[in-house]
Amino acid sequence: MCFFFSLIPATFWLVIAYVVLYLSSRTEGQVQKLGRVLAIWVAVIAAFFPVMGLVVTFTDLCPLTEVMAQMLDR
Repeated sequence: MCFFFSLIPATFWLVIAYVVLYLSSRTEGQVQKLGRVLAIWVAVIAAFFPVMGLVVTFTDLCPLTEVMAQMLDR
């Protein structure tokens, strides 16, 4: 369950990376290189969200499962 919810911030950060990459492609020189590096860095950050979501889900540390279980008990 945490994996699916981790896709929301990952999507947000990927959109930011795409916007930075698009804007950097319209520039020249050092700014273009900096924009590409920044876009790659933001994409790497975006990749951490689903990876950590998988880790939390597979180790059964996801707090959402406890919340769902409490909701079903009522």
